[in-house]
Amino acid sequence: MRLLFLGDVMGRAGRKAVAENLPRLREQWRLDFVVVNGENATGGMGLSGEHAQLILEAGADCITLGDHAFDQKDMLQFIEREPRILRPLNYAKNAPGRGYGVFTATRGRKVLVSQALGQVFMKRPFDDPFSAMDEVLRKHPLGGMVQAALVDIHCEATSEKMGMGHFCDGRASLVVGTHTHIPTADAQILPGGTAFQGDAGMCGDYNSVIGMDKAEPMRRFVTGMGKGRFTPAMDEATLSGVYLETDDKTGKATAVRMIRQGGRLEQAAP
Repeated sequence: MRLLFLGDVMGRAGRKAVAENLPRLREQWRLDFVVVNGENATGGMGLSGEHAQLILEAGADCITLGDHAFDQKDMLQFIEREPRILRPLNYAKNAPGRGYGVFTATRGRKVLVSQALGQVFMKRPFDDPFSAMDEVLRKHPLGGMVQAALVDIHCEATSEKMGMGHFCDGRASLVVGTHTHIPTADAQILPGGTAFQGDAGMCGDYNSVIGMDKAEPMRRFVTGMGKGRFTPAMDEATLSGVYLETDDKTGKATAVRMIRQGGRLEQAAP
């Protein structure tokens, strides 16, 4: 299978880039399945139902969220009606929605998508992501119930993301980090056959401070004082993420590439 994972969609610029480019990429790269992290797509804080629908209509088969999952209050109800949107497994015991799903890709093949929040340097003490992910992967073995499995580990620490990669090695097709909005140059296939990238980066304007207009973050860094709210940067966005090819029989990765399309970080297609 050919799969694409796109990192955190950041504000209007990120939504525009996904809407304008994802349909073309699906056709040109003959993609079988697409996952998009959308947790910053609405004003940089959460995802509204309206903007979720836009991303799905652009060609996403599944949207993952993160620690800002319910910053937009309508998502509390919308996620119950839309099974293609996933919140983290360990967000909260009574959170609406689901932390994983099994979806149908081209030719009837099944793809597991799951997401967990890390614990290191995060603002809230979330439950253990490793035990939560272990339970899901045990129930959906690669090459058995599913032909591919994608894990989104949403956290700050690169060490925790790498730990999740090795923890899932041989049991997932891809483990990819989100949350920091900075793409890492470590795309690789681990010894057990799981593809890994520390962070997919963001779909947003990189002439910014992690997707936010530079003025207010820089003021706070330089003076230690805030004057206004953070607002997403609005210039041309770069689509950032991971392209993956898998073997249908084993579900393991056969190729992985970091993706940069448009904007300031454009690079060649996979």
